[in-house]
Amino acid sequence: MTDYKRIGILGGSFDPPHMGHLWIAEAVREALELDEIRWIPAAISPLKPNGPVASNEHRRKMVALAVSGYSEYLVDDRELNRGDVSYTVDTLQGLKIEFPAAEFFLIMGSDSLASIQQWHQPERLLQLATLVVLQRGADDEIDFNVLSDLASETQIHRIRESQVNLPLIELSSSEIRERLRNGRSIRFRTSRSVEAYIRAEKLYQTL
Repeated sequence: MTDYKRIGILGGSFDPPHMGHLWIAEAVREALELDEIRWIPAAISPLKPNGPVASNEHRRKMVALAVSGYSEYLVDDRELNRGDVSYTVDTLQGLKIEFPAAEFFLIMGSDSLASIQQWHQPERLLQLATLVVLQRGADDEIDFNVLSDLASETQIHRIRESQVNLPLIELSSSEIRERLRNGRSIRFRTSRSVEAYIRAEKLYQTL
């Protein structure tokens, strides 16, 4: 089928996007031989009600700068445009309508997997996409038993097979924001273009 694609979904606040996000995206793209990865900045996460620090527009622009020049990476701002609370299942349903022949892979950490039963319509979500759970160096062994009431054995086996192992990446958006507030360098923690944008817009430099 000519329209068939393997599409990865990488969502998050990206407040700001950093080198760890890029490392994750490339590791998953390569391991699962994905045709593209859609970076989807979240508007309001149901599990993070305090929301992001930077505005939607700033985060959209920073993600675009971070992935610029990589044809396999696309910025998808549908959740920002939709506004309100961002439910992943709604995003996946919209993508499935647009790309009916595509196969979707939802990238998440083991901490997100542990809370999957709290997500909106988790059974439907698992019908729309294969979960790609990241096993980081210092993480405990991933417990896929949380899926036993939500997915079939075949689905769970496929999710297990899609697990991607990564080294421990001790880098976070919150650490970058803290360094900026304290006047410290963020060089090599994010791309040069994102760093320049943050400096130009004076983001995160005051509480």
